[in-house]
Amino acid sequence: MGKSTQQAIRLGADIGGTFTDIVLDLNGTLFSTKVLTNYTAPEQAILDGIETVCGEAGIDPSALELVIHGTTLATNALIERRGAKTAFITTEGFRDVIEMRTESRFDQYDLNLKLPTPLVPREDRFPVAGRIGAEGQELLPLDEAALEALADRIAAGGYGAVAIGFLHSYMNPAHERRAREILSRKVSLPISISSDVSPQMREYERFNTVCANAYVRPQMEDSLARLQIRLAEMGATCPVFMIHSGGGLISLETAAEFPVRLVESGPAGGAIFAADVAKRFNLDKVVSYDMGGTTAKICLIEGFAPKTARSFEVARTTRFAKGSGMPISIPVIEMIEIGAGGGSLAWVDAMGRIQTGPESAASEPGPACYQRGGERPAITDADLVLGKLDPDNFAGGAIRLSVANSEQAIQTEVAGKLGLDSLAAGFGICEVVDENMANAARVHAVENGKTIGDNVMIAFGGAAPLHAARLCEKLGIDRCLIPQGAGVGSAIGFLRAPFGYEALASKVIRLSGFDANAFNTLIAELTETAMGFVKSGSAGEIRREVTAFMRYSGQGWEIPVPLPDRPFTAADADVLRGMFQSAYAEFFGRAIDGLGGLEVEIVTLSVKAEDIRPAPARVAMIDTGAAMAAPTTRAVFDPAQGAMLPSAIIERSAIEPGQRVEGPAVIVERETSTVVTTPFDAVMQPDGTLMLIRKEQVQ
Repeated sequence: MGKSTQQAIRLGADIGGTFTDIVLDLNGTLFSTKVLTNYTAPEQAILDGIETVCGEAGIDPSALELVIHGTTLATNALIERRGAKTAFITTEGFRDVIEMRTESRFDQYDLNLKLPTPLVPREDRFPVAGRIGAEGQELLPLDEAALEALADRIAAGGYGAVAIGFLHSYMNPAHERRAREILSRKVSLPISISSDVSPQMREYERFNTVCANAYVRPQMEDSLARLQIRLAEMGATCPVFMIHSGGGLISLETAAEFPVRLVESGPAGGAIFAADVAKRFNLDKVVSYDMGGTTAKICLIEGFAPKTARSFEVARTTRFAKGSGMPISIPVIEMIEIGAGGGSLAWVDAMGRIQTGPESAASEPGPACYQRGGERPAITDADLVLGKLDPDNFAGGAIRLSVANSEQAIQTEVAGKLGLDSLAAGFGICEVVDENMANAARVHAVENGKTIGDNVMIAFGGAAPLHAARLCEKLGIDRCLIPQGAGVGSAIGFLRAPFGYEALASKVIRLSGFDANAFNTLIAELTETAMGFVKSGSAGEIRREVTAFMRYSGQGWEIPVPLPDRPFTAADADVLRGMFQSAYAEFFGRAIDGLGGLEVEIVTLSVKAEDIRPAPARVAMIDTGAAMAAPTTRAVFDPAQGAMLPSAIIERSAIEPGQRVEGPAVIVERETSTVVTTPFDAVMQPDGTLMLIRKEQVQ
């Protein structure tokens, strides 16, 4: 195997909105910790975590052979609008594309429809004459004199970054590259061009993506450079790689140039972690549930691989509503994400309803119980009042929790306004957040044509095991796996991720005029791009996947069609048509080619390359076991009874494979706690995974 799989001492670091998770893999033994995220110096939490895990492992940081990093910084910068002042240069007549969007309304009848404002205000968008046609031909030369004058204006305008997006540059990038060349002679700023960032058709999505890349680039370049310098100062001079939103690893240099690819990097690590668990247990249908301190993520995993997409939205103004956010056109693991984490704040709306999120207490000041200045109640405060958490053993005892602070915050912001006691209000808060997550899971499954109850849940993240059993009750799911290291699952997923990259290019190819040589050339160019990124981190065997995004001519969207990895000939036009019709029938029930022999066309080609990793050892699932006696009990609120009930409190490390814990119980470990509600039991699996199983299914 390649050098990436031979690394014996590797470290994963995931910067989240509340906690930074660190996992050290020392020859197969994992050491982990959680550190509160430092917003002013995000790299500091990583350094603090490295010192902790290296100390526990008895090694010096200089012994590290590889660091894999994921971060929410790019996402947060887009959502909170904390990016650089960006100049956007575009084709004359198309200055307002990123404001006009696609002119569609995600809610036709909402007179107060709210959409995200563009990242770049109108006064910072600069049109330039010059035109590339839809076939890639030059229709009008680029106005280079205007660009020279514009360069002087940008240099004196206090900008932090430049984005360039011209019409049809995905077909011919010559004008964008020439504009970058002219500007770079006078402007010492990072310049992003859309034909490099997202060479796909649809100008609104492409323009928005290149603006987002430029917007977060100075901040990300600075953060990644500081991380590398400070790692070297502490003796860790090993290579540092980033996990991108598609679930593969890329170099630090690539990440700094294309930071928009990091927007979903942390959640992608979680999906990889869940896929690895699914593969170990040979589970073909899985829903992963990742709940941290700030957000919750739901992802469907079939055939041991997360679903992927070519684009996604950030900063949605309306929960679950497609079209209400900013589109980012990059390869991404497809999931639904809501503002429902341990730090999500609870409040009462004007109609007297309990609401949670999307605002979060994050790590600064944190939930009220953290005793760091927070006065508003968060989900963690409700969990504490309900007895799910031990105030003296949270985060391994690193953070002492105050029950009194939680009760006071809940009383002031929720209970007092509704005439409830703090216990009832705490239960209401948890019920609302659990129902929000259940709704998100249902929506995600329906959008993908699936039934959510058919899946096994895999729960991870610091807060997910606290809520997983109740979520399974609501969704009709009978089994839920809580893997070892669930509290730092995304960081463990980083260590499981392959070195991978997906290269895309849009070019409309009608099958009636299929040119096999041009088609093979395009695939070869994309392969060279994707392979180049992978080979920078791995010398192992590389697997290639080719996908065509196809449609009937005249349709507005495409479906993915996996292609055979071989050279194509002229005779393959009929083969491609047949593959498309089969895929179309699978998506929509039947193909429509019989209605007049419609033209079929390829719109975008994708080549994904990744190094091949050894398959994990298979684990036989245990459905039953001898009931384990509870050494101690604690009063924990039981939703079924609506009251505090004595519940078994058991250290996870004390449970042997094959032993069963009867609910209600709380199984505690350093980074999280698993709440086993009354309808469930927990059975320890041979690899240390906990399985929650409905009592009636226990053999």
